[in-house]
Amino acid sequence: MNQFSELNLSPALQKQLADANFITPTPVQAGAIPPALEGRDVLATAQTGTGKTLSFLIPLIERMPKDAKGATALVLLPTRELAMQVLESWKQLTRNPRATALVCGGLAEGPQLDAIRHGARLIVATPGRLEDYLQRKLVNLSGVRILVLDEVDRMLDMGFKPSIRRIAASLPSERQTLCYSATLSPEIRDVARDYLRDPVRVEIGSVLKPSPNVELQSFEVPTDKKQELLEHLLGAEQGSFLVFVRTKHGADRVARRLKRAGHSATPIHGDRSQSQRNAALRSFAQGHHRVLVATDVAARGIDVADVAHVVNFDMPKEAEDFVHRVGRTGRASSRGVASTFVAPDEISTLHKMERKLAIKIRRFRVRATASHARTA
Repeated sequence: MNQFSELNLSPALQKQLADANFITPTPVQAGAIPPALEGRDVLATAQTGTGKTLSFLIPLIERMPKDAKGATALVLLPTRELAMQVLESWKQLTRNPRATALVCGGLAEGPQLDAIRHGARLIVATPGRLEDYLQRKLVNLSGVRILVLDEVDRMLDMGFKPSIRRIAASLPSERQTLCYSATLSPEIRDVARDYLRDPVRVEIGSVLKPSPNVELQSFEVPTDKKQELLEHLLGAEQGSFLVFVRTKHGADRVARRLKRAGHSATPIHGDRSQSQRNAALRSFAQGHHRVLVATDVAARGIDVADVAHVVNFDMPKEAEDFVHRVGRTGRASSRGVASTFVAPDEISTLHKMERKLAIKIRRFRVRATASHARTA
């Protein structure tokens, strides 16, 4: 498939695709859409930013029963932000945006339950809130014919495996399941075995490889000099910065110090309200804040174009997290830079990550001040 126009889609959907300027499919779309349109289960591994959302929304829109009442399709994903982005993509592709229900924590229950009661045909949900509605008998999933598990690796990381199992148990056994993950760990294979039947396997590139569009560099720096180094980079480089830290308190602290130093920065993490998270994302995407300081879980749903620089202020715990973080820059054909701050006692961890990912990261060592970084 070289163009969306080659697909056997309804004229209405073809027009919506053309109007939204979707002409040439990405590799994951070319691999996943045709078998999904045939009703096959799909197991796809691809990085964030490769067009996964469109690859399941197109077959979902085409295959949802037109005359059914109530929910016939369910998309499960890890965060509210990601759920909202899926619904935004849905609105681009369909003339019936009201046939959806957003089900997630951190938002008022009333509008979510009203959408369900008014016959939403698509439910886009995070597992925790949806399971709560199921237990309270506020939602009926017996009519669901298509299940999408998006970012399933992160859902497992966040402890949603039991919730996914209980939700799946409430669905008809005769259904189509589309599963998307950035990695293919043993746990993901278990999920595939439990929920998918003879799936078509779609693997786009290496599932553990940073984009070649991203320039990788690391700075060996004492922990107490990281803030100074970050401010030095902000002064030396152009464009927006997405800064990853390990904890919620750390995100607040780094953002607060940047503001005091005169930089426009805002934090995003799980302790902030949904309205605060939405405002932070919108402000960063629109350029009102140059720096977004994020924890891994809060950042999972971030999909902002043209992030110039990713900074691992704190080292990621896993190689997969490193790939996911740096994948926020260098998207499509654009270039990006990813800098990792490495405390002296973390050098061996960096070496292990390089070996696992089969990459070489350009090294710098920071001496007395951040302004005296030199190649190690």
